[in-house]
Amino acid sequence: MLLIVAVLGIAGLLLARNRAPGAAVAEALGMIRAAGPLAFFAAMAVLPTPLFWFTVPAGEAFAAQLTLPGVIAAALAAVAVNIALSYWLARRVFRPPLTAWLEKRGHRIPQLTRDNAVAVALMVRLTPGPPLCLQCYLLALAGMPFRLYMIVSWLLTVPWVVGGVIVGRGLLGGDWLTALAGAGVLGAAAAGFWVWRKKRPLGGRV
Repeated sequence: MLLIVAVLGIAGLLLARNRAPGAAVAEALGMIRAAGPLAFFAAMAVLPTPLFWFTVPAGEAFAAQLTLPGVIAAALAAVAVNIALSYWLARRVFRPPLTAWLEKRGHRIPQLTRDNAVAVALMVRLTPGPPLCLQCYLLALAGMPFRLYMIVSWLLTVPWVVGGVIVGRGLLGGDWLTALAGAGVLGAAAAGFWVWRKKRPLGGRV
């Protein structure tokens, strides 16, 4: 796991030192392959990092070993673990001190109700900017039921994982048709989310 973090950092350093981007990417992919899929997807499951750090290199690094559908399945499983772990951390580790801190100042953490849980979860998930882990923490702290949290959170990450893996496979492998197919998945997901957001603006009732 630490090796995966080191690999990502080394790739950034190589680019910062004016190494040719192609050479830096090839070197980083070589180190990721050497670490193996188990370490890679274990790191994806537990690290609070942006999804694209893992989805983009995953296909090119491991498709030959796992097949592209196998890589996508492993990435989706890792995301499910990450989402569940984030919920546990928010509820068991972060919530008690945060609750105490807010109560001392006369505030409390807003709680979701059965009537608005899904709508609020969709709004949080579809708001651009916050990383996946922060979105998970917000929903868990707000008291979203675990089962509903997992279903909504995981389903909304599926197109980003699938599209990210396919785009990465195409870009890093020099296959532009594959990259365009992945971009199509991401574009369709973004369009669908945009339509939903237009129907339910942030300032509107949820």
